[in-house]
Amino acid sequence: MNALDRLADALEDRDDQPLVRVGGSVREIGFGHCRIRIATPLLRLGDRMRIEAAGRSLDGEIVRIDEAGVILKPFEGRIEAGLGAPAYRVPAAAPRPCEAWKDRVVNALGQPIDGKGELPRGDRAMPLDADPPPAMRRGRVDRPLRTGVRAIDLFTPLCAAQRIGIFAGSGVGKTTLLSMLARSSGFDAVVVALVGERGREVREFLEGPILESRPRSVVVVATGDESPMMRRQAPKLAVAVAEFFRDQGQSVLLVIDSVTRFAHASREVALAAGEPPVARGYPPSVFGDLPRLLERAGPGLEGGGSITGVFSVLIDGDDHNDPVADSIRGTLDGHIVLDRAIADQGRYPAINLLSSISRLADLVWTPQQRELVRTLKNLIARYEDSRDLRLMGGYHAGADPELDQAVALIPKIYAALRQDPTEPESHDAFLDLANALRG
Repeated sequence: MNALDRLADALEDRDDQPLVRVGGSVREIGFGHCRIRIATPLLRLGDRMRIEAAGRSLDGEIVRIDEAGVILKPFEGRIEAGLGAPAYRVPAAAPRPCEAWKDRVVNALGQPIDGKGELPRGDRAMPLDADPPPAMRRGRVDRPLRTGVRAIDLFTPLCAAQRIGIFAGSGVGKTTLLSMLARSSGFDAVVVALVGERGREVREFLEGPILESRPRSVVVVATGDESPMMRRQAPKLAVAVAEFFRDQGQSVLLVIDSVTRFAHASREVALAAGEPPVARGYPPSVFGDLPRLLERAGPGLEGGGSITGVFSVLIDGDDHNDPVADSIRGTLDGHIVLDRAIADQGRYPAINLLSSISRLADLVWTPQQRELVRTLKNLIARYEDSRDLRLMGGYHAGADPELDQAVALIPKIYAALRQDPTEPESHDAFLDLANALRG
């Protein structure tokens, strides 16, 4: 680092007006981005710049640098600036979370939006694009986790520090299931990112099933009407806050709803930067951003805290082979599939028990439970495969003992797995199922 770089770092640490500005002027304005003519080796991808126009400031992030200048993607949806407006670099606003952030709601820039006053600043700045802990120094994932959702605790049980995805089309109940998971009592802190959600759903989420978890929760919100830069940054901020609590030795639940909308926002930013689309309109950088974000969840350093990640994945057009869904599925430690056909039958949570899998389930089940679940899945498969036969009247009791058992038991099992968000948590899913079958 030379003397000029040291001077630039010192100036960035100042909280007041900088003595020296690195900047230029607006030379081109497009839909959602603008080009700034500037020539300096001090600028890097990801740096922030501020445009002064019409008596107000407009902050953005540099997404491309070339000989003609830089491409700036603003955090606001509209660019209310004209050609020739001055623009200059500003320090990146790294979040400084602390324990007082719990029970607060912030936007993607870490600014409070809950009307409870300013957020206190912690002693340590958390980078938005930190590297995950080294693979050989990470702790093992082996502690069972009770979610309180019977269908999950029975068929796709989780471990603390596991990363699980909830794959569903629109309107199948993934946000409701996420809120049921977020109220789990086995965590010291809960960090939730609502990315691209409808504005009305924010209060419903905060004042619904997660209400009892609010005193230990931090909620990051970037609704669907906000700019792609805000929707792209909200999950990164949520992970940075979760990493802070993890570094304090806490067990953290990280919920991101949804990762697909993060991918959509990353696509818009990459296309504005000039990247070519390669897979259904997604540029290559999107498939690099996804694992970098998801890998930051999981176990921390040996003996420290951990982050249990629950990520919702919106399946565009109910196509589970969508490139984004396929990429996410290969990164996570399991997936829970919500089926529209099950939701149409009024069974919630609408989990497809045969398509869902937890790669760490064997660390949770006892040998007897593992054999029981295998038997139940076999009966469910027989029951579902014979649905058309039964509807046509071709099924006759006594011809197939295994099918007779499936027809007798599976409707009772489906009824036992129904669970409303207002119901209390299940403390022993296997016992609840046994009582339901016995009754």
